[in-house]
Amino acid sequence: MSILTSLAQAYDRLPGAPPYGFSSEKIGVLISLAGDGSVVHVVDLREGAGKKKRPVQLLVPQPVKRTAGIAPNFLWDKTSYVLGVTAGEGKRTAGEHAAFVARHLEALEGAQDEGLKALRLFLKSWTPEQFTPPRWTDEMKDQNVVFALESERLRDIRIHDRPAARDLWQAVAGAGEKEAKICLVSGSPGPVARLHPSIKGVWGAQSSGAALVSFNLDAFTSYGHEQGDNAPVSEAAAFAYTTVLNRFLETGSGHRVQIGDASTVFWAWSQNGGEVAAEAESLFAQFVSAADDAAADTDKIGDHLARIRKGQRLEDIEPKLAKGVRFHVLGLAPNAARLSIRFHYEDDFGVLTKHYQQYVADMRIVPPPRDPYAGLWRHLSELAVQRKRENVPPNLAGEWMRSILTGAHYPLTLLSTTLMRIRADGDINAYRVSMLKAVLCRNFNMEKEAPVALNPKHPNRGYLLGRLFAVYEQIQRAALGGNVNATIKDKFYGSASAQPRKVFPILDSGSANHLSKLGKQKPGWRVNLEKTVSEIMGLMDPTEDPYPTSLPPEDQALFGLGYYHQRNEFFNKTGDATESAEAAQ
Repeated sequence: MSILTSLAQAYDRLPGAPPYGFSSEKIGVLISLAGDGSVVHVVDLREGAGKKKRPVQLLVPQPVKRTAGIAPNFLWDKTSYVLGVTAGEGKRTAGEHAAFVARHLEALEGAQDEGLKALRLFLKSWTPEQFTPPRWTDEMKDQNVVFALESERLRDIRIHDRPAARDLWQAVAGAGEKEAKICLVSGSPGPVARLHPSIKGVWGAQSSGAALVSFNLDAFTSYGHEQGDNAPVSEAAAFAYTTVLNRFLETGSGHRVQIGDASTVFWAWSQNGGEVAAEAESLFAQFVSAADDAAADTDKIGDHLARIRKGQRLEDIEPKLAKGVRFHVLGLAPNAARLSIRFHYEDDFGVLTKHYQQYVADMRIVPPPRDPYAGLWRHLSELAVQRKRENVPPNLAGEWMRSILTGAHYPLTLLSTTLMRIRADGDINAYRVSMLKAVLCRNFNMEKEAPVALNPKHPNRGYLLGRLFAVYEQIQRAALGGNVNATIKDKFYGSASAQPRKVFPILDSGSANHLSKLGKQKPGWRVNLEKTVSEIMGLMDPTEDPYPTSLPPEDQALFGLGYYHQRNEFFNKTGDATESAEAAQ
């Protein structure tokens, strides 16, 4: 099933779906008119206070597709079109206002409806010079404007809501329809959408919206067709898929999550009904975002989520979710005035759940991070300079998400970027180490070589060198106490993990001095640390150089894993164990 077809099908189960030809838009101002077209009230519809005021969403006739020209909407628009005023320079404001007035004077000529007649009278008498305080404020400029009759204003009935206005809009919108063609989305004949409605809400894209489907250059045309005729999609299908996608992209829709620079939307279809599809969507939201405020919409969702993370089969948890639920995930990123598809996934929800469980197993590490099931964004922030979202490598987020969804190998850039960030700032934390372990397990089949917790018998040289480096750091800390401004990790981790031969001979001699000092202060602790060093060196392959000239990336990852395990092992052993050893001596 294509992306557009599945989105168009989702329109049927969209709560409060707008009727064909209408869309939900941000409206900031309502002008209340008397029957003679005079202004009775000007109402600021925005909600909130101060600079945080936000327009409300109202159902209005679908906006036109604006490019470089002047094109007014019907029965509503921004103030430059409706009133001829704008907060900017407004080089073409007069032309925009004139186009709005001309369109409506023509369309409303002969109208008998009281609301439509009042609007026509208002437009005939209005001049931009009338926009003066206190009735009109600068805050209203560039807001979208709708109209209402004063007699209906308090009942929340706008002029565009009146039956006569809706009938007129259907007639205006259908005027000049082209010959019907077979729609590539629905398979039914219908007038072709020459320009598809804009998609709004994609992070980083133009605020006015961007096109998912467009043909704006001659190079994109075929057999002399122009724009939408190159790939016929009916007006109805174009309206359906863009309406659904815009709704999914809204903040708080429950159908979107930000993965790097990819605005990701997801939806499900179930042969068992909308409730089952909604449950699958709620579970997936937790798979990828793990937001505390949405961790368990219901006790049922929370229980299912916990059992899935424990590795239980979805067939045993909820059979209705395992079969008959088709799931879609779509990642969108900005590309000038258009949108690019970073990834698209479609499969049964049961298959998706298995892939998620494999991802959880790959990422499992001991000790775990503070949030053992952190959302993908939390791990991606560890790969960004200064941990800022805008600094996440642009293609990495989409590639990693695709790997998680499909069960394929993780992108190797995940390994290289994690190693690079560790060398850059020296922070070897659980989130980063879990990513290193995941790549080793899935891409290099190193499940045994990449243990979840500390393996004191692990023979891999990279893992052993990481452990040894952690022991040398602990020796330094034990000898110098809290007076260490920068440990050997801060100075030597990057070179030690990549080129051990350059660093470890220096660390050997330095640790001898630290051990000598420690022996005078805490001899029992010295014995334990020397014993740990001997055990690690005893596991080295005697036929190999313990300090190679260089380590390949997978061994550098094991170095980080070994360091993390050994370092946290020291943290877990409190001073009680050390004091007991000293007392025994």
